[in-house]
Order: sequence, then structure tokens, then C-alpha cells
Amino acid sequence: MQTAPPSLLTFRFMKKQLRAKSFLKLQLVAGVIVFATMTLTLGEISEDVINHEPLTIADVRLSNWLHAQGAPLLTKVMLVATAFGSTALVSAITVAFGVYLLGRRRRYWFVALVSSVVGAALLNKLLKFIFHRARPHFDDPILRLDSYSFPSGHTMMATVLYGCLAAWLIASVPDWRWRALVVSAAGFLIGVVGFSRIYLGAHYLSDVLGAFAEGLAWLSLCLTVIYAVWQHRS
Repeated sequence: MQTAPPSLLTFRFMKKQLRAKSFLKLQLVAGVIVFATMTLTLGEISEDVINHEPLTIADVRLSNWLHAQGAPLLTKVMLVATAFGSTALVSAITVAFGVYLLGRRRRYWFVALVSSVVGAALLNKLLKFIFHRARPHFDDPILRLDSYSFPSGHTMMATVLYGCLAAWLIASVPDWRWRALVVSAAGFLIGVVGFSRIYLGAHYLSDVLGAFAEGLAWLSLCLTVIYAVWQHRS
């Protein structure tokens, strides 16, 4: 059996390394772009909230309209939907998935999961404290909450958790159709959680949009940094 000459093997190795480095650079650039774009988006929404610009008027109108359209069956559905962003369920899924990743010795994915979820929870609490925005007020509220409104904690936690799960699945399956399905499912679930918070009167639209931008920015930062470290050590 003939073997390739050393010069050809060296060329193939160098070609493979260049492709890997190019892919790494592409991933880093994409991560930085998403982080920068979502951070700027959060900044714009925050400015609108602070200065009581037209977005806050739309907030009140949408919240009042949804509250007026409330129906018992829809309320039950929204209460189930909102649970997918709750601390209890997010924590349970994070622990279960974390144990699975450790069992499979996927340490970098484990670090990405923990840093994304735990970091997002702390960041969300910090921003709530900074903005001190009151929640929507109704004479007959569905939910009674005393904490601050901006940005939505449920939406942010859903964004980082299901976004991280989607990223892991995308990296695990080669078929683009399955990847498209994963992205669609994650986006739908995050969107439903965000909508449920508005419908239930817990948040304004800008709270949800800000949380989505905040969560996506934080998730992209965590995944990009950890991916870069993994590639460098590999």
C-alpha cells in the first residue's frame, strides 16, 4: 500500500489547519457582531424606557388591549407557557442538562451552559435594580408581582437556556433541515414565553424585547469566548 509523500502530508495538514483557523475567525466575528448588535439594541430600548419615548406609549396600549382580551382558557395556556421561563423549571433543566454534559465529558459545553444561565440571572437582577421600572398596573390583575419590570427575567432566562440548548443541538447534527427546525423551535418557545409575560400583565413589550436582546447578547458572548478557548487549547 502506497503512502503519500511527506511533502503532500504536510500540505494537507497545513490546509486543514488553515480551514480550521478560518472557521474559528468566522465564528468569532459572528459572535462579536451578534453581541454588539444586541447590546446596542438593548441600549436603544433602555433609552426609550428612561425617556418615556413613543415605545412606552405602545407598551401601555398593548398591555391594556391584551388585558381586555383575556379569556379563562387562554389565561391557563399562558400560565403554562410562562412556566418555561420560570426559575424552577429553568433551574431543573439546567441541572439535568449539566449532569448529562458532565457524563458525556463535554466540559466546555457545561461551562457554556452554567456561565450563560447563572450569569444571565445575575445580570438581569442588576439591570432591574438599575432601572427600577414599575410593572403594569391593572385593577383586576392576573398576577400580582412586587419586583421590578425591566427587563423581563422569564424572557431572558428562556433566551439563554433554550438558546444554549439550540446551539448544542446545532453543533451536534449535520443536517441543515434539523438545524433549521431546532432554531425555529427555540425561537418559538422563547417568543411564547415573552408573549405570555405581556398577556399576564407581568411585563410591557419593551421589557420583553429588552430581555431578548440582553439574553442574546450575553449568550453570544459566553459561547464565543468559550468556543475560542476550546479551539485554542485543541
